[in-house]
Amino acid sequence: MIIDLRQFIETERKIWDELDQRIQRLENDPNTALSVTDAERIYYLYERTSSALVRITTFAAEPSLVLFLQSLVARAYTELNEVRSRDRNFNLVRWFFVTFPATFRRYRRFFLFALILTISGGAFGGLALAFDPEAKPALLGAFPHLLGDPNERVREEEAKEGSQRLAGEHTTFSAMLMTHNTRVAIGVLALGMTWAIGTMILLFYNGAILGAVIVDYVRAGQSVFLAGWLLPHGVVEIPAILIAAQAGLLLGQALIGWGSSESIGQRLRSIGTALVTLICGAGLMLIWAGIIESFLSQYHQPVVPYAAKIGFGLTELLVLIAFLCFSGRSRQDAETKNLTRRRLRISRQDAKFSD
Repeated sequence: MIIDLRQFIETERKIWDELDQRIQRLENDPNTALSVTDAERIYYLYERTSSALVRITTFAAEPSLVLFLQSLVARAYTELNEVRSRDRNFNLVRWFFVTFPATFRRYRRFFLFALILTISGGAFGGLALAFDPEAKPALLGAFPHLLGDPNERVREEEAKEGSQRLAGEHTTFSAMLMTHNTRVAIGVLALGMTWAIGTMILLFYNGAILGAVIVDYVRAGQSVFLAGWLLPHGVVEIPAILIAAQAGLLLGQALIGWGSSESIGQRLRSIGTALVTLICGAGLMLIWAGIIESFLSQYHQPVVPYAAKIGFGLTELLVLIAFLCFSGRSRQDAETKNLTRRRLRISRQDAKFSD
């Protein structure tokens, strides 16, 4: 309880000013190295300022001070809880095996929404082709090589010898696939600037194309060929596009700002590192998918048995699921426990101060 408001403000003002200065330095230089002592000090100042905000809110005569403290607490919260590391020495291995999957899990609801949109588009495209085969040109017109009879294409592909496939052009073809897929991923992210409307439309459209292709080949009795053709690269390529869309949906949500009292600048700063992490991770996945598509997916039976290709694709899928769901989890949990212990210790110090 505050007995003398003026004296309370004069006493706490130095705390607020110090927190404001420290947060300003971090905002101006995101690469600033932050020691454990500095982090504990900032968190202590943040707790003190939050406590002061709760007490002063009861005084209706101080609206400008309340607004200042609300903004200061929001800025400090963003700096304390964001994903980025303040270590100047970037560790690529740790980033890939800990930061990337941890960021994916943190925003997994956006990935699930992207997956649902893609599946919905696939159901639409598949049903449209199943009920109206004449709709094939409208659905797949952008991909002329998919407009023909699946049985005829399978015969042509299986008749080619291994030496006839991309002879001397594997590297060029692989680079082309990587460039194209990465461009698509960046486009899906960039469309988040349309409040994610463009991202959702593109997801549904891609799903419709995929669904139409699946139904077309299944109806022709070429399910095994389809699985052997798509699984080796598709189980990595499609999730990579979905992760890029995950970033686009996150960007759109930050622009809209549902349920947030922060300014748009604060919301964008708080997700900046997450967006970079997700799109870079998706890019690395697409590089792998491009290599597999060039050197394995384009080879069919009898050159490479379909069973081997399907088994390889399913193994990739299981490894990818395990990686995204569990990689770095033990290390992340340990870091979270350490941070919780520090916060508890600082909170106890703040409680003693309040008493």
